[in-house]
This record gives sequence, structure tokens and C-alpha cells, in this order.
Amino acid sequence: MVRARRIWVTATALLAVAGASPGAAVAQGQPPSQSGALTAAADGTLPPGWGITGGGSAQQQLVWRSDRPVPMGDARVEFRSGGRLLGIPQPAKDGRTFRLRLDGQHAGDLRGLQVWSGGKRLDAKGAVPTGSAVQPPAPLPANSVDPGKPGPYGTKTGEYKLKSVRLPGFAAPVEMRAVVVAPTGAHGPRPLALFLHGRHFTCYKGHDITGDWPCAAGSKAVPSHRGYLRDQKLLASQGYDTVSISANGINGQDWNAEDGGAQARSSLVRLHLAQWADWTAHPETAPAVVRDAPRADLSRVLLVGHSRGGEGVDRAALDSLYPPPAAQDGYHGAVRWTIRGLVLIGPTVFGQNPVPDVPSVSILPGCDGDVSDLQGEMYVDGTRAVSRGAALHSAVYVIGANHNFFNSEWTPGQAAAPAQDDFSDDPQHPDPVCAKRAATRLTATQQHRAGATYIAAAARLFLAGDDKVRPLLDGSGKRAPSADPARVLSHAVGGRRNAGFLPDGGVSVTGAKLCAAVDPSPAKACLGQGVKGISPHFAQWETDREAGRHAIALHWTHAGTPARVRVKDPVSLAGDKALALRLFVPPNSRGTRLDVSVTDASGRRAVLGKVKVDGLPGSAATASYWAREIRVPLTAATRAGLDLRQVKSLELTPRSGSGRAWLMDAWGWRAGLPAVKAADLPRVDVGRTTVDEGDSGTRTYRVPVEVSGQGSGQVRVYVIDPATGKVTNRLVTVHPGGHDIDVPVEVKGNTRYGQDVSYDILVKAVHGAVVGSYRGGITVHDDDPAPKMTVTPVADKVTEGQALKWRVSLSEAVDLDMSAFFLAVPPSGTELSTKDVSARWLRDTTGASPDPERPLSKVAGGLYLWVDVPAGKTTTDITISTVKDRVRESAESVLFQQIDEQTGKPLPGGLELNGTVLDAS
Repeated sequence: MVRARRIWVTATALLAVAGASPGAAVAQGQPPSQSGALTAAADGTLPPGWGITGGGSAQQQLVWRSDRPVPMGDARVEFRSGGRLLGIPQPAKDGRTFRLRLDGQHAGDLRGLQVWSGGKRLDAKGAVPTGSAVQPPAPLPANSVDPGKPGPYGTKTGEYKLKSVRLPGFAAPVEMRAVVVAPTGAHGPRPLALFLHGRHFTCYKGHDITGDWPCAAGSKAVPSHRGYLRDQKLLASQGYDTVSISANGINGQDWNAEDGGAQARSSLVRLHLAQWADWTAHPETAPAVVRDAPRADLSRVLLVGHSRGGEGVDRAALDSLYPPPAAQDGYHGAVRWTIRGLVLIGPTVFGQNPVPDVPSVSILPGCDGDVSDLQGEMYVDGTRAVSRGAALHSAVYVIGANHNFFNSEWTPGQAAAPAQDDFSDDPQHPDPVCAKRAATRLTATQQHRAGATYIAAAARLFLAGDDKVRPLLDGSGKRAPSADPARVLSHAVGGRRNAGFLPDGGVSVTGAKLCAAVDPSPAKACLGQGVKGISPHFAQWETDREAGRHAIALHWTHAGTPARVRVKDPVSLAGDKALALRLFVPPNSRGTRLDVSVTDASGRRAVLGKVKVDGLPGSAATASYWAREIRVPLTAATRAGLDLRQVKSLELTPRSGSGRAWLMDAWGWRAGLPAVKAADLPRVDVGRTTVDEGDSGTRTYRVPVEVSGQGSGQVRVYVIDPATGKVTNRLVTVHPGGHDIDVPVEVKGNTRYGQDVSYDILVKAVHGAVVGSYRGGITVHDDDPAPKMTVTPVADKVTEGQALKWRVSLSEAVDLDMSAFFLAVPPSGTELSTKDVSARWLRDTTGASPDPERPLSKVAGGLYLWVDVPAGKTTTDITISTVKDRVRESAESVLFQQIDEQTGKPLPGGLELNGTVLDAS
């Protein structure tokens, strides 16, 4: 049985192969520069662009090839099937092809295949932008202090380079390199701000860029760590020591890290901090640029991370408070520093387990084209109720900012290496919010200036303790004029927000819907169907549904119908100044009006006030369903005699004719920030163990989970069935040294060759616990030898007009598809040409025309045959259709040699397909 498919081959590697089928397949190579999609399986098994490779000595792989380059960025490329995560594929060097090892699955199990990255679908064209141009909102009132103004000190810049380090799970050493900007003329120890860039191209030569590590001879390392000099100089002028560290060695190797490289980045950050601690104790050992700087005060450290660097510094803060398992960590010394705060710029949060007791500011770029779902919102939402709640966690939404321009080395016209605007825009259909000429879009200079201003605000609040900058970060509705014309909005949780109304806290809702942040059912999901754009609050994790993530959705068609939220146990708002609501309405909407009321346990009710809410500027390509912070004074409740120690319900009554709104939470609020002390919590880390399947018997293994730290807490454990992809979850109370998370895996041995199978679990903190390594499991290695594959001629000497045929056989049936690849090479005699085979066969197989006539081995890109023996079968046939002509000629031949899937080169001693076609005249 023959089915047509296509594959791509480079000079060094076979990059992609098209879809699996129940029978043999024929495929043709194309150069990597050619656009186009892989041909779908004739039986509809796989969509265009997808394929299956392997099954011989190698594991089967699911392959997708994009019709355009996919830039190396911070968001992970994810393969999904039917809404569930299949895994994180390995990128090829062509920038278009991605491979994922299939664990115990057949092509027939793969339905609804999709490729996602940062909330954006890559294998389908996005919606055409619609709507008229959007105008930015009016500027907020100016704050009393502006942290974007340079300080009184001069600055001095220099670099240091130390011996590279080895990190667990990374084959190549990682560089220890950094650029320092320090104040001059400053006396006494100075707080330290450490910057960590995100995941970007690592090497360049002229206009060529790669993600290699180490860089090839003649190439240069992309100086991503020098992209924050503007921010560093601003901070240094205000009296801070600053250092920005390089992480190319992690970026070039983290595709294979289960956590995306978060633990490695944490190790690198702490290795640098340990060096600074050494240099502080022994200044004479420090590099010149550090010796010339004021002594660093390591009791006051701010970590600034961009994209994956954001997740890295968050993990570094976690690891500094709650040590990770030694085997997973690259730093094993004492913690001689105190991290007072974090700034996370367009961060990833693959684990969705932020450190709860270290204050943070997450900068969310409204036109982020990389981490498009603005998942960094989870550094705010994901901290609620996890610990004491004293640490301020702020989200700062920068309208019109993209992902890259916060780093000048990722910015065209400023970078040493090639760079680009990550928000890809169709010139024929410009995005109304994020197109380069849109009124809401910031220039690179405007964006970087805004970023520097809000980094300085965080430093001034967390390191200097200046409460005057807090209104810029905590939803108080003030602006820093230095960031103009950027429109920057904020909201927060923690700080002096006290008990409140949390949708995940056991509430009952009438007049509205308690909706699920992540659920495949439109009836349960918060945004549902027909919504253009996405919400950062509902960023998807690794499962298609999640327990314990909710919001309250309001939808009304006439004014006056209240939505009431009742709590199980009354909350106390006593001593608070206002009720702070985090609420959003559809993007670009204006003038949504609501009355806000509360009722105490005795039934006494008071209308606190009326609020007006506008939507953010948004389009189908933006994550603009983002909550504004709205504060309503509690004075009306006091006047009405409510017992604010016993508030039982919250009401939102629409006063607009129709509309929609979503409530994330509501809190009692008062000004100021409390002292923050990290709680003593248990820490959970999931590991991975690989075991052999064995030949017989049944053995039970348990997923390795380590619980360290102190006290007890609750986590939610998600268990993924590798056969069905279905996920079950349960709430578990964990204790240090305990085996509370007990996930047994039963392994049955056999002697039949098959796939490796992974039994995976995920863990997320719920209350009174933290999670480091959130993902792991048991990988069962199939240790049986592959069956022997042979080729038998069925019709290898035919008259023109007849079909050449060979039979591919296996020595025994196995549990997966087995495939082999063959490349047409010149035979010893006269070779068959493109006009000696069926034109339809040639077109279906290669996409090529018979004209001009040329030998089959000279077809552009090479002519490849892919043979696939389905699971459970032992034979399949492959045919080549020939045509009868009127030309008298001698016998002609064809020769196909088996090739290595990874290199694309003939295998020494591999199988061959030989055929001869005789003249019919």
C-alpha cells in the first residue's frame, strides 16, 4: 500500500517527515528554503505539516514543520492534541522543524493536533484584525515622586568574565560573564540589582543567527546581557550597584530541560551572588570593575529577570529561602544574601508556582508577540492564599509594549546582532493596537524608558523602603511622568490587603457565574466562545482543565439585576479604608457602570459607591482581558452601621443597559506595606526515574518526590494517563520527609519491541507549601531489540508500463509502526528518468514536474521513499509506477539506498531497493 508524503532534508540532517499511515509511503526531499506544508495522510490521520518518523532503532517522533521561520524565543513551542499537552518538541536548526518523541502512542491516537507558543497558535493563521484604530486611555494623575529621574551619582561600566561552570543536565559548560554598572562618588554599602536576560538567539555571524552553544568558530555570542545598560545606568545614578549576567549557555541547551531551564538559571544567579559575597568579604580578589564599585550590601538584593530570566530569578528567590535537592542544583554553598524583591519583565511561568513571600512586580507588555498570553500574571494571581499574603505582588500592564524592546540587544537599530520586532503584523491588515503606526504602540525608546522607570520604582520600594512610589505599582492609579507617553496601569494583591472575596475560597454566586479559568467546555470557561483576544488571568498550564482557578463572570442584558457573592465564613474589613476590586470588562468597551454593595452577617446592607470601568485597548491578537483595580471607600458602610468585622456578601449591580464583566477578587485595602518575613514552609520537588521494562513479570515503581523544609501544607497533584492523556487530580497534605504524594506505576515486562512510555505527574502549591520542580515521573524504557527488517523483490525487473514492487518484512510483529527511509542514488547503469515514471506518481510523491527530463537521483532536494510497517503487521509493499513510451532504448535501472533519519546520509550496509525496467518496443 502506497501513500504519498513529503519530507525535508538539509545537507546535515533529515529534518522532518510527513504523517504516518497504515501502509508504506513514498516521500520526496525539498530544500529547507522552500515554503509549503507537509502533505496530509491520505486517510486523514495527520493534518498538513505533520508527520511521524522513527520506529527502527530510534524512537518514533511526531514532527511539525512551519511554512515560515519560528524565531527562538522565551515561550515554549508546545504540541497539543485535542486540547491536551503532548509535550515540548525539540527545535531543528532550520528554525521551522520541531520533533517530539512519542511515548507509547500511535499516529492513530493523535487527533486535533495543534502547535501553540505563549498562548498563540503557530500552525494556523491568526484572525484578520478588524475594527477601527484604537486610542490610548487618558493619562493618569502624576505620582508625588518620579523614580525615572536620574539620581545624583555618576556611573562607571565594566565587565568581568570568570571560569565557566557545569550545571546539572547541561552537557556544555555555561559562561560566568557579566556587565557591571556602579555609582561613582557614593559612600557606604549599596544595594545590588542583578539582571538576567531571557531566551534569545545565542550566536551570530553577519546576518546569520543560531541557538547553538558553544558558538561555532567565526561566530560571536549575542551580548544579550548588555541589553539593560540603560536601566543599569539609571539605577546606578540613584546609588545602586548593578550587574547583568549572561546566560547564553543555558539558552542554547534548555530545550531539553523539563522545567525550561528555570533551575539552571536559578543556579547561575546564585553562583554570581556567591561571587559577590566572596568579593564583599575579600575585595582584593574581585575583578577591577567590582573593586572600583562601592561595596555591595547583599542584605538588600533586587533580582530583575526578562522572560525566561523572570522565571529564573523567581526560582532563585525560592531556592534562596527553601533549598532545592542537591542533585538538581548547580550551587551548593551557603546563602549569604537576602532577596528583597523581584522585577519580572514579560516573564514565563511554566511551573505556575511563584515564590509567595518575596515581593514582586511583573511587567506585562500589551503587544507581547513572544509570551503572548502574558502568563506572568500568574506571579500575582498564583500567590493568593499560598502563604501569609504580606508580600506585595504587583502587575504592571504597559499598553503598546512588545516583548523584545525592553532589551536593547534585541532591538533593531540598537543591537549588535540581528534583531526584530516580536509582534508580527500583517501590513495588509495592520493590528489596530500593536501595528507600528498604531496610536497605542510605543517606539523602542519609549518602551525602554518606561521599563527603566518601573524597574527603578520597584528598587525604590523594595530596597529603599520608600512608600511614596507604591501608588505606581499597587493599583492606586498614579503615573510616573518619566514613562510618558506610555500608558501604564497596575493592580496588586498582598501588601495591606486583608481578608476578601476570592472565587476560589468557597463562595456561592447568584446572578452571575462562578466560571473556570481553564476548561475545554465553553459553558464552564470564563471567556467561553466568541471572544476575540485572551486573558492573562486564564493562561493555560499543562492541563486542559484546572481545579481551584475561578473567576466570577457577569453577563446582563438590562440594568438592575445584582450579582451576589456570598462567602462561607464572614470576612473582616474592620480598619480598612476601601474595598479593592480587580475587575475587567471587554477590551475597547467604555463606560460600564456598576453599584458596589456589601452586606453584613445580620443582613444590614450598604451601597459603597458607583464605579465606572473601561476596557483596555485590545484586538484579537492581544491579551487585553486584564483586570483594573477599582477602590470603593468603606465610609458608606460605616455610616450605615454595618459590622465590618462580619461582612457576608458583596453585590455588583449593573447600571449600564447591557454588558459583561469579570471579577477576579475583592479585598479590604489600606495604605502602606507591612514587613515581610518568609514563612517556614515545606517544599515539594518532583524527580524523574528511568527504568527498564524487563522481559517478564510485573514490578511497581513510585514517582520520586522529595518534600523538604518545615511544617505542612497542601498541594494539588495532577496525574497524566500516558495511554489516554486524561488527567486526574487530588489535593494532598505534605510533610517534610514524608511520602504523602504516592504515585505507583506498574510495569509489565515483555519481549516485544515497543516505545518508551512516560508516566508523568504535575504539582501545584495550594496553601502553606511551595513547589520547586513541578513536573516529573517514571519513564519506562523498552529494552527489547528491534526486529530485523529485510527487503524482498516482488517485481524488480519489469517491462516499461508495469510497476516495480518490493516487499519490506519484519522478523516479528511489534507494538509500533516501523519505518525506513530510502534515497535515490545513481545506479551502475542507465538511470530511470522523470519521464520514465508516472507523471501523477511523480507529482504526488515530489510535487515536481517531469520536465525537464532528468535522472530520478537528480530531482531537486533528492527523491526519498518512506516505508512504514504498521504496528502488529510484519510486511508492506512499496511500488513505483513506470510508463510505456515509443522510444527504443536499453534497459534502465533505479537504486534506492537506506538512509539515516538523523543525518540524511546512506547507512553503511543498509538496505537497498534495486530495479530494472526493460524496453517494451
